[in-house]
Amino acid sequence: MTGGRPGGDRIEIRDLRVTGTHGVLPEERTRPQPFSLDVVAWVDMAAAQASDALSDTVDYGALAHVATDVVTQRSFQLLEALAGHVADALLAVDLRLLAVEVTVRKLRPPLALDVASTGVRVRRSR
Repeated sequence: MTGGRPGGDRIEIRDLRVTGTHGVLPEERTRPQPFSLDVVAWVDMAAAQASDALSDTVDYGALAHVATDVVTQRSFQLLEALAGHVADALLAVDLRLLAVEVTVRKLRPPLALDVASTGVRVRRSR
């Protein structure tokens, strides 16, 4: 990591669909609803590029499972709290991760407007 910023190598997971119970309103606290997550994980891929071995990189399947577990096993009022907990849990997966960015979108937000989703994005680094 140069100057406190991760390099260009990254793993990306886009539009991971997960059902969870998150929100402020009473009906959101009791009724599961759909969420979409994007995960960007910065990692030095030089060893994996040379070896072509999964053991030399971070397993994106493990990242997806950890993100899913946070969404399905916990409940938060705010998307900010949910995204922060997902990011922290992802950094704990593998010490080779330099940084993560997590976007969480609520696909059916409780608004009386025509909106596809609402969301937040957080970044965490070592």
